Amino acid sequence: MPRFLRVVAPAALIAVTLAALVMGLSIGGAAAERTLLDPGVVVRYGIPISRTLVNLAMAGLIGSIVMSIWALASDKTETRTAMDLAAGSAALLTVASAATLIFTYVDVSGQAFSGDSAFGAGLAQFVTEIELGQLWLIELLLAAVTTVLAFAVRERRLTLLVLVAAMATTLPLAQQGHAAGASGHAQAVNSLLVHLIGAAVWLGGLITLVFIAKVVDRKRLAVITARYSTLALLAFVGVAASGVVSAWLRIGSLDALFGTGYGQLVVWKTAALVALGIFGAIQRTRLIPRIADSARGGRVFAWFVTAELAVMGIASGVAGALGRTATPVALEPARDQGEGISPAEWLTGDPLPPELTAMSYITGWKFDLAWSLVCVFGIGLYVAAMIRLARRGDRWPIGRAVAWLLGMLLLFYTTNGPFNLYEQYLFSVHMLGHMMLTMLIPLTLVLGAPITLALRATEKRGDGSWGGREWILWMVQTPFSRVVTHPAVAAVVFAGSLWVFYFTPIFRWAMQEHLGHQWMIVHFLIAGYLFSLSMIGIDPVPYRFPYPLRLVTLFATMASHAFFGVTLMTGSSLMLADWFGAMGRTWGATPLEDQSTGGGIAWGIGELPTLALALIVAVQWSRSDTKEQKRKDRAEDRSGDAELRAYNEMLASQSQRDQRAESRGR
Repeated sequence: MPRFLRVVAPAALIAVTLAALVMGLSIGGAAAERTLLDPGVVVRYGIPISRTLVNLAMAGLIGSIVMSIWALASDKTETRTAMDLAAGSAALLTVASAATLIFTYVDVSGQAFSGDSAFGAGLAQFVTEIELGQLWLIELLLAAVTTVLAFAVRERRLTLLVLVAAMATTLPLAQQGHAAGASGHAQAVNSLLVHLIGAAVWLGGLITLVFIAKVVDRKRLAVITARYSTLALLAFVGVAASGVVSAWLRIGSLDALFGTGYGQLVVWKTAALVALGIFGAIQRTRLIPRIADSARGGRVFAWFVTAELAVMGIASGVAGALGRTATPVALEPARDQGEGISPAEWLTGDPLPPELTAMSYITGWKFDLAWSLVCVFGIGLYVAAMIRLARRGDRWPIGRAVAWLLGMLLLFYTTNGPFNLYEQYLFSVHMLGHMMLTMLIPLTLVLGAPITLALRATEKRGDGSWGGREWILWMVQTPFSRVVTHPAVAAVVFAGSLWVFYFTPIFRWAMQEHLGHQWMIVHFLIAGYLFSLSMIGIDPVPYRFPYPLRLVTLFATMASHAFFGVTLMTGSSLMLADWFGAMGRTWGATPLEDQSTGGGIAWGIGELPTLALALIVAVQWSRSDTKEQKRKDRAEDRSGDAELRAYNEMLASQSQRDQRAESRGR
């Protein structure tokens, strides 16, 4: 590889990013002098520049760690180089976050920067009492923690902890992207989160290729680039989809797309995205095979990557300008828009939906991009694994595929359909969605046996890196996995989650906060999946109860659900009265009646999947006995009924002894 690659490629990225940023600020008018409370040119340009550096540093951090985990060999220089890049990026993220925090305070407070006590006191108040300041303080602290971990950790498995910390740095930024309490807040936050993570993996992975190009040979570089290309394809899908959703929420109409500065910047960013898609296609189809062929292929790779980073710089610079440009659709919270809004809109940010009817379960939709992509990727990867098996000449049971497909479709329906639309306003709908997430959907997903399919479809790597097969085998064999998959633990978590969730402040957190709501979905899915896996799973686990004990466990959980449902049905006080009781609904049952209906759902409808589990356990038990009998029959056939002959000989011998005893008695 050319010696200058490490210098020229990052320099091109930074230079083009700054140039595109300045151009974008000019187009959007974000850098123009303000009539009132102008913070000065240093702050007007300092905020977007420092914020753009935050995005670039986050990309270098997340992308290099993902490459270390997925594509690189842990015992080679390539991984050490990538982790050094991650540590440096984390340090830059910390510094850039601190600078952005200070610039933002100066911008919103109108105070000039100084070292006196008044400025410090105001800054302290900003980061402790104002949401924007709190988010930037959290970002700074997360970046600092991640920096320490990135410098300290080099062991392969512990790198996952660094990745979790790095991913956490995206949460405060996603929360800033759309005002809390504004219409479409949940959709906007999830879309921006997908956008940030996808862009970080895409850009950061490419930067990692630049830095490791000098420490690996051409054949090794071709292998690593191919692995990066797969990650980049997934990231491209996420970035493109999230970009469309985020832009539409903020633009609102086609006229604003071309008639406003914000819309024009979106057009420029879209053009850069299309160009990057073309770069990716060329890389997958033509560039990767040429890298290992000759030195010329290596030089082509260097210039190709430099050009690709330059285009990414355009996208990054425009993105930084978009963050400072006024949106055609106002993002102010509903409660700040003055009088005339409904109580429901004041609480949730969204207007009260129309009356819930039977048809609403078909026509009522509230799309969530993040969970839509989870379903799309879940189906796509499963089908891809089946195709790989088929090409190898192996067969995968169609029933398992149908079960997985059904589970993913149900998950999409639950997270994007009427449950997502009405659950904030009706406890009964929330409870029905809960039962879907924790009981019905996990049951179908477990029957799909995704772990078994992945182990069969993925190949073992022999170059020291860990792919899907290696990570799956490690995860199912960890002590933590042995604990959480134990039937007793899974049953306690499954049954106890109901009581802990609804009768603690966690319920309020999940209803009022976006992060709490996402945690709720993930927790219910995992708890239900682990319980179903321990009862009827096909995938391997360290231990399962014998079939009789499984049925006892199922009936015990049914009793717990029934008691929980009866408690809600007979309760005389309203849960979260200042939430469900304050929505201002003029249709449907009263909040207390609706809560009682939710209790009936938990008791009645919620028991149906458990009965299905019990039925499947009974069928598996019967099949297990049949298989065991067939095994014994085959063993007897192989031994010529040796066991039966021995038994008959034992009986004959006993009869002879009895006869001799009788003869002596006479």
